[in-house]
Amino acid sequence: MRNDNLKSYLNLHLIVFIWGFTAVLGALITIDAENLVWYRMLLAGIFLGCFIVYKKQSFRVPVKEFFKLIFVGLLIALHWVFFFKAIHISNVSITLSIFSLGAFFASLLEPIFFGRKILWYEVFFGLIIIGGLALILQVEIKYLQGVYFALASIILGVLFTLMNGKLISNHEPSVITFYEFGAGVFFISVYFLFKGKFNADFFTMSTNNWILLFVLASVFTAYAFTASVKVMQRLTPYTVMLTTNLEPVYGIVLAYFILGGKEKMSTEFYIGAIIIVITVILNGVFKHYQNKEKV
Repeated sequence: MRNDNLKSYLNLHLIVFIWGFTAVLGALITIDAENLVWYRMLLAGIFLGCFIVYKKQSFRVPVKEFFKLIFVGLLIALHWVFFFKAIHISNVSITLSIFSLGAFFASLLEPIFFGRKILWYEVFFGLIIIGGLALILQVEIKYLQGVYFALASIILGVLFTLMNGKLISNHEPSVITFYEFGAGVFFISVYFLFKGKFNADFFTMSTNNWILLFVLASVFTAYAFTASVKVMQRLTPYTVMLTTNLEPVYGIVLAYFILGGKEKMSTEFYIGAIIIVITVILNGVFKHYQNKEKV
């Protein structure tokens, strides 16, 4: 059991690293955020559908659960639209730094979803993370609009993570993700139909964008998202959200070396980022010793 948990935790770190690189891919793909998410969810849904057929898994889900998956799919679509919008109007570093608030929001919302009491140290570490974030925003106020989109994105991210934490107990991760992505494509398609966006220009992209979208939809979405749902069979949503706080670190470092100039931030920004990372580590150590005392 302990080895399974360790394997899940290490797998989670790989997933978070992939998510960090996802932000860089999003910055490199030169299409609108809504279009990007539509293609991402459509292609990833196709990959997952093929995987489910190959594994001979059942697509059946109870009607009540189906509608829950549809709602979660809407949350995921909005989460990604806001995420890529934030990257395009600010940059990767700012957008990912806001994602450090995920653990704080999870510490407040998880007790509501799972009926447990609020743990003081989760809130305490969440407040320290906010302090690190405040230091970042104090010197990077010019990116405020991007901050708003990123903040909306992470709140939605926490909500669908918590909901998936309950759905995973009854269904295969690949099946859950397949229906959620399908729902996301449906809702965005309805929006595009009203806006008249489905035209020749919509389906005309550079070869570079097609290649990046294919990589984003397969490895960085179909695999990573399904795997992230699967690890929640072993790990709590709070642990998932807390580890996700390392996504800004991976993403900011990768963006600095890959994207260059636009991602070079002030000294205060990196001090705030270091505060966030140290807090994540301390929380993990504290939680480890708390669990040992209970054994």
